[in-house]
Amino acid sequence: MVNIYAHLGDIFSSKQIFKQISGKDAYTWNSMISAYVRNGYFSEAVKCAYEMLSTPEVRPDFHTFPPILKACHSTRDGARIHCWASKMGFEWDVYVAASLVHMYCRFGLSGIAHDIFKNMPLRDVGCWNSVISGFCQNGNACEAFSILDEMRLGGVEMDTVTVATVLPICVEMNDFLYGVMIHLYVIKHGLEFDVFVCNALINMYAKFCELECAQNVFQHMVIRDLVSWNSIIAAYEQNDCPQVAMKLFHQMLEHKQSPDLLTLVSLSSSVAQSNDLLCSKSIHGYITRRCWIHKDIMIGNAVVDMYGKLGVVSCARKVFEILYCKDIISWNTMITCYAQNGLASEAIEVYRIVKECDMKPNEATWVSIISAYAHLGALRDGMSSHGQVIKVGLHLDVFVCTCLMDLYGKCGRLGEAMSLFYEVSKTTSVPWNAMISCHGLHGLGETSLKLYNDMINDGVKPDHVTFLSLLTACSHSGLVDQGKKCFDVMRKMYGIEPTLKHYGCMVDLYGRAGLLETAYKFINDMPLRPDASIWGALLGACRIHGNIEMGKKASYHLFEADSSNIGYYVLMSNLYANFGKWKGVDEVRELARDRGLRKIPGWSSIELNKRVEIFYTGSRSHPQHEQIYNELALLNGKMKHLGYTPEYSFVLQDVEDDEKENILASHSERLAIVYAILNTPPKTCIRIYKNLRVCGDCHNVTKFISKITEREIIVRDSNRFHHFKDGLCSCRDYW
Repeated sequence: MVNIYAHLGDIFSSKQIFKQISGKDAYTWNSMISAYVRNGYFSEAVKCAYEMLSTPEVRPDFHTFPPILKACHSTRDGARIHCWASKMGFEWDVYVAASLVHMYCRFGLSGIAHDIFKNMPLRDVGCWNSVISGFCQNGNACEAFSILDEMRLGGVEMDTVTVATVLPICVEMNDFLYGVMIHLYVIKHGLEFDVFVCNALINMYAKFCELECAQNVFQHMVIRDLVSWNSIIAAYEQNDCPQVAMKLFHQMLEHKQSPDLLTLVSLSSSVAQSNDLLCSKSIHGYITRRCWIHKDIMIGNAVVDMYGKLGVVSCARKVFEILYCKDIISWNTMITCYAQNGLASEAIEVYRIVKECDMKPNEATWVSIISAYAHLGALRDGMSSHGQVIKVGLHLDVFVCTCLMDLYGKCGRLGEAMSLFYEVSKTTSVPWNAMISCHGLHGLGETSLKLYNDMINDGVKPDHVTFLSLLTACSHSGLVDQGKKCFDVMRKMYGIEPTLKHYGCMVDLYGRAGLLETAYKFINDMPLRPDASIWGALLGACRIHGNIEMGKKASYHLFEADSSNIGYYVLMSNLYANFGKWKGVDEVRELARDRGLRKIPGWSSIELNKRVEIFYTGSRSHPQHEQIYNELALLNGKMKHLGYTPEYSFVLQDVEDDEKENILASHSERLAIVYAILNTPPKTCIRIYKNLRVCGDCHNVTKFISKITEREIIVRDSNRFHHFKDGLCSCRDYW
């Protein structure tokens, strides 16, 4: 009866019946211990075991120890039970010994587990599987392989459990050939139709990006369970083939297989990759109707992540708020959601709540929050995070370190970024990409190209991000020929098909160099349909070079592709304003107003005395505004004496010249620079962060100010860095 109620999940009834039994024998005690373990009451199982072992008239048998060892939740309990088993002569029973091996591996004591295993007088395949699995769980892949070789030399054949255990090790060791050899063993020994083995093979091939092999295994399966469908869907989702993953999901439904939580996690990611907002609502509704968000935190996190990647931050926040029990992954997902959508301040606010809740940040937390600090240019907070990362020993983690490199690079500290680059492992493209990108932002395209060559010489294979960073660097430095060469090498030598982002970089490269007709022809010859970013790059180039006719063509396609981005209307309006075409300005502005769009206000920020001060164009709300404008007037007089003439073409209003000069003088970066001059010692470096592209007149003014004040002024605008010193800029007036 104890076992019957335990099987039904009624542990209370099992316990009541157990108490009523007089003269309990070993079988009765074993039944009660097993009942506790089967229903997850591990502490009660251990207490029951101690009571049994302390009863003199009851002698445990070899059935007693395996469930107790499974229930042990500390090495202390495990060691005590081990002593009892040894004292009673059950240590070398094959089942007890295998349970001891498994228990010690679970606690990370793989050395003790291996010693027990080596001293076993008899070892069946289950024992071998236990010790191999134990080493895998503790990250000792090399030892697991060594034991596998020993097993094969001993004439013990692998079974389905062995194969399923070893295949993930092949991925961990990045040994694709060994995985293929195991697949051949599976076929040779008739294991290729076992569902458990096939699922493991699909997962292995997916991790090696061998989707054709994974699909081949899946197609030849005689029986497919839910895990099989989940594995193949996840394989395509993880390898950036969301459309195929969605197609397989529909096939799964046609085969009358109901999805579970893991299916929906993969599906959510696929929908996010496909940028399919309508489908995301369907998935959210499906999950909500089944109350799965409250059932498992994993699916809740997946939905938040899905909305974050789709850019629907409000929906992500609503789902996040209703999560019943948020774990660190939930908080990381929300921080990343804000950071990826340009809401760095909100990301930092969520991180502050994490700290107040005394939750321990992990690698993903640091990656997300350091990226947010980099976006804002919050160097002091970023450096503080760097110190905390060092304290917890994560400073050499490749992803955390790469984010720190990106932080220092985006805050104008290339020296610190390079120091970290020399320390971190450079066996993957991730750190290389970060440094190529950082130097590109600073207009150091030649250095970016040199880093790329060093990367190739070190045997590191470039990826699509590498070439995106390279093309951007060439664009900011005017390296047209080198950029064209990189674009060709990407396709011909490495077989990387360009995405719209790569094509956008090429349009930007031609456009910045003034090759507008070449850029337009390049767009028309693209094999992909140009999106708003492509036409936006061309329109931006038309704005720089003052080509109204080409600008009209670009804006026509642009507003057709994306009519909701205010930035594009501003570009076209500015293009008309440069040539005094005020009627065109009014038409574009009226079009934007009719669509309910508002221009993003320009601002510049500076971090001084542990505070971030933000200045808006024309602002007079700062406590020192009178001193700032007085100092600006003095500097303006000195600049005119040196030959400065205001460029009224950068004023986008139809007003008199005097008023235009006043408007230019109140641009946000000038207010921030003068504030820094008033509040820092002479000749110290000034660092400014601007949310929009710096205008040509402000660029000239900053060169003059750097010469007059003998200061280095570093300005990071929305596109790149400008280092002003001695009246010159690092961009050489090319930006």
